[in-house]
This record gives sequence, structure tokens and C-alpha cells, in this order.
Amino acid sequence: MDKKVVLVTGGSRGIGAATARLAARRGWAVAVNYARDAAAAARVVDGILAEGGEAVALQGDVADEAQVVALFAAVDARLGRLSALVNNAGVVDVPSRVSEMGGERLRRMFGINVLGSFFCAREAVRRMSTREGGSGGSIVNVSSAAARLGAAHQYVDYAAAKGAIDAMTVGLAREVAAEGIRVNAVRPGLIDTEIHASGGLPDRVRDLAHQVPMGRGGTAEEVAESIVWLMSDAASYTTMSLLEVSGGR
Repeated sequence: MDKKVVLVTGGSRGIGAATARLAARRGWAVAVNYARDAAAAARVVDGILAEGGEAVALQGDVADEAQVVALFAAVDARLGRLSALVNNAGVVDVPSRVSEMGGERLRRMFGINVLGSFFCAREAVRRMSTREGGSGGSIVNVSSAAARLGAAHQYVDYAAAKGAIDAMTVGLAREVAAEGIRVNAVRPGLIDTEIHASGGLPDRVRDLAHQVPMGRGGTAEEVAESIVWLMSDAASYTTMSLLEVSGGR
């Protein structure tokens, strides 16, 4: 059987790292992408190798088109034919009203969260599509419950970027369904990862857990389970789905 190869963008921490580890345990060869933190990516890869899995760490800023092209070429060279893409790389920023948001913040937000996902999806489709000589595959986009909640008074820009990912998921799924590619998204809610601290709200999950019907925040590992299922043959008839992983929030 052909080796199953997955590229996880933003795979050095949080949901991306949990997805990389779980995918490796399920038999996938994993490309762990990172933008800056080579040490964190190396720790994820070392952990996978220690468990007998196959993984490589590959640098690349997904907001830079040329770096994305180079990243996918590196996956081709190091691991072989791509079977799945997890569009996980993303950023938030400090809480702000829209009236106070500057152009630099907005360009960074949409550059990484939206353009990066499009660049990566494009390269994945070029490799997977039966129309392009590929064997099919799966794309899983990491969206957010913020896309439907709006994140008012905090980061409407992030919510809008994830809303764009939802629209891209639906449109791309329809576009490539007959070419052997399934495209789905997960929409995590309050998940206990480092991304909240990077946005200046390290206690956000604890502070808002009372808003979740299940009464707690989620874990990166719980989101990873959903992502890896969507990647797998177990989800062979699932495409164009937006899967809520939000504890009911």
C-alpha cells in the first residue's frame, strides 16, 4: 500500500502538534510545518520518531506564496506523494475594536489565516486531483466557532478570517469533489492552547468556560481526533462539512 502522507501547517504547537502526533500514531507520515519556532517543531518530530513514527520538520511562512511552493516541494522530496493537508496555521491578535484596527494587523491576520490557507490548498489540489494525475486526498481546514459568533470587542478580524475559511471549504469541496478530493473543516470553540496567550488572554478558556454547555474548555487532542477522522478513509463520504468541536457553545 502507498504511504499516507499528511502536511500539518502550524504543526509545532497546539492543535497542529496534537494532530501531527495523533496522525503519526494512526500510521501517517507527517510533515510538521513551522514558521519560526524550529525547536518546538523538532520536539514534535522527535516525539513521533521516539514512538516509531515517521515525521520531518519543514519551515515555511504560509503567508508567503514562494515559501508555500517551496514547502510543498520539500514534502514531495522528503516524504513522497501528499495524501492530506491540514490547514491549521493561524494567528490571533490582542483584543481590539474594529475602529482601532490598523492595516498592519489586518494584513497579517488575513495573510496568514486566509491567503496562507488558499496557497496551501492550491498546492495540495495540484498534487491530489485526479484531473492533475493525482490519486485523490483530503483537505481539512481549521476554522473556528468565532466564524459564527463574531468575536465582538475582541477580534472581529479573526472571526472574519475564519468565516472566509468556511466559505472556501464549501466552495472548494464542491469544486474538487469529482476529482477525488474531500474538503472539510473543523470549528473549534474554547480550546486550551497557547494561542490565547499569544493574543494577550492566557486565561480566556478558564474565564469563559461557564458559557460552554459542557461546562469546560476543550483540549487540542479532542480537536485532533476530529481532524484525523476527517482525513481518514473512515470519512470517505464526508465532504463540505463544517464540524463543530465546541462543547455546544
